[in-house]
Amino acid sequence: QVQLVESGGGLVQAGGSLRLSCAASGSFFDMIAMAWYRQAPGNERELVAHLTQFNNKQLTNNIADSVKGRFTFSLDNANNTGYLIMNSLKPEDTAVYYCNADFHTTRGRRDYWGQGTQVTVSS
Repeated sequence: QVQLVESGGGLVQAGGSLRLSCAASGSFFDMIAMAWYRQAPGNERELVAHLTQFNNKQLTNNIADSVKGRFTFSLDNANNTGYLIMNSLKPEDTAVYYCNADFHTTRGRRDYWGQGTQVTVSS
C-alpha cells in the first residue's frame, strides 16, 4: 500500500505564494508519474500540473495554461516528494488541491490519491 500526504495549503493574500508538498510513503518500486489537481466548489476537478519520469529521470513536466508562468512543479526522488510552487496567487486559484501519483508496486501499476489540502486566496 502507498500513502500520499499533502501539506502546505493555507490562506494567503492575492499576489502571495505557497508551496504544496506531496510526500509518498509505503511499498513501491518506483514512481512513474505525479500530478496535481484542484477542485473549487461547484467546479469539476482540474489538472494543474503533471510530471512523468523513467528510472527517476524526468520525461515530461506540463503545467496547465491557467497557471503557466506562475506555478512550477518539481519532484525530489530522494525523498519521494513532489512540490507545487505557486506564485502570484489569484482568488481564482482558491480550491482544494489534490496529489495523484502512479507507481510500480508488487501488484503492478497502481495510482493513489492524497487527501487534499485547501488553498484559499483572498482578494
